[in-house]
Amino acid sequence: MNEMTTVSYEQLPYSAAAQAFLARQPRLFINNEWVESSEGATIAVEDPSSGKIVTRVVDASNRDVDRAVAAARAAFDDGRWSNLPPMVRERTMNRLADLIEAHADEFAELEAIDNGKPKGMAGAVDIPGAISQIRFMAGWASKVGGDTNAPYTMPAGLVFSYTTKEPVGVCAQIVPWNFPLLMACLKIAPALAAGCTLVLKPAEQTSLTALRLADMVAEAGFPAGVVNIITGNGHTAGDRMVRHPDVDKVAFTGSTEIGKLINKNATDSMKRVTLELGGKSPVVVMPDVDVATAAPGAAGAIFFNSGQVCVAGSRLFAHKSIFDQVIEGVAEASAFWAPRPSLDPAGHSGPLVSKEQFDRVMGYIEAGKRDGASVAIGGDAPTADGYYVNPTVLVNVNPQMSVVREEIFGPVVVAQRFEDLDEVAKMANDTCFGLGAGIWTKDVSAMHRLASRIKSGTVWGNCHAMIDTALPFGGYKESGIGREQGRAGIEAYLETKTVIIQL
Repeated sequence: MNEMTTVSYEQLPYSAAAQAFLARQPRLFINNEWVESSEGATIAVEDPSSGKIVTRVVDASNRDVDRAVAAARAAFDDGRWSNLPPMVRERTMNRLADLIEAHADEFAELEAIDNGKPKGMAGAVDIPGAISQIRFMAGWASKVGGDTNAPYTMPAGLVFSYTTKEPVGVCAQIVPWNFPLLMACLKIAPALAAGCTLVLKPAEQTSLTALRLADMVAEAGFPAGVVNIITGNGHTAGDRMVRHPDVDKVAFTGSTEIGKLINKNATDSMKRVTLELGGKSPVVVMPDVDVATAAPGAAGAIFFNSGQVCVAGSRLFAHKSIFDQVIEGVAEASAFWAPRPSLDPAGHSGPLVSKEQFDRVMGYIEAGKRDGASVAIGGDAPTADGYYVNPTVLVNVNPQMSVVREEIFGPVVVAQRFEDLDEVAKMANDTCFGLGAGIWTKDVSAMHRLASRIKSGTVWGNCHAMIDTALPFGGYKESGIGREQGRAGIEAYLETKTVIIQL
């Protein structure tokens, strides 16, 4: 771990393109226009690699939200998007994907400045992922359709019956700060393919790439009002969006705590809701593994993106016969994930997104130590500048500890021993969450048996956090409602209408 102490934590200079973007005046994107806020309030934007304020964004007022929703409502009600030929909607979406791809380096840098993740990681994961979401869903624009159904209780020929699929309407979409552009595109792509209109609100901590995306929306040729992007705080602008009477659907990715509030508030008007929430994902390492492969895999499962991943493998269960070897292997692999400034080309991991998140993670580590956990590696901050936390492994934990039960959302894993498959299945399910799980084993039978018993929306075998836009993603229990991606992703933005005509 000596490598962590020799890193320079000074952020590198920004490119001219990034500086030009950061110099722009705070605006909202409504009706394909950049508009002033009604009240002029703004939110400071920090670079978490340095803790310095680099620009400001609008803190949208209720009037701003109302204006954005009204634009989306008018655009949906007159059919300027949903009534276009599916071929045209598909082409427009693909133009948007092409524009993002053409500006991929700029998007990666803005994501690194805003979120703290390494520019190289953003360029390899976030930006290609965002593009893939749009291109995959664009294809669904021409493939959504209903069925003809023969009635069960009526004689043949009495009626003609069929179903149609129609866009749900105006969508309020609220995305988190850990993968800002990727999550934004994951939300807007199925909505647009279905024929919906939308108001997107990025996280107040990471709004930059969503605002740059708005430039591309205008250039791609979307009709005015179809995509509106506003910035602001969740408890004000986000809450106004969720409660707005002209919003038909709410899609939210974020914490379980906020997801529960959104679900309650949306229920008053029976808005359609999809929620992708928190996790405390187990990673099970069976005794037959090659530790030299499994241990770095387990390290990547928790330390990638500084642990700020909803499916982060934050609970490590290693068989008692190899437990010490696995912990040693994770400790060795942690050097690869030592945090560096986000524009450092040698970095694989960066700082946490904010001072608030830094304090939260360090607070959990201290709580774990007070409760009796031992720090095998890490547990500290390598510098006072920026919001860096070293990769941390806690051992000697028990299921009652907050570090074991609660989502930390940082580079902190709790490691526990197990003896057999039945025991570890019970331990893996001893959580209110059920978003992701990983299993490392050469035994195909054990893999399938354990995968069937773990209550989780996704189970990975001998890998972790491999996500593809064609494959549904979502959670069991308190990890969410509904699924995103794949066919299930666009179905979440459609209503099914049954038509019965007596002949």
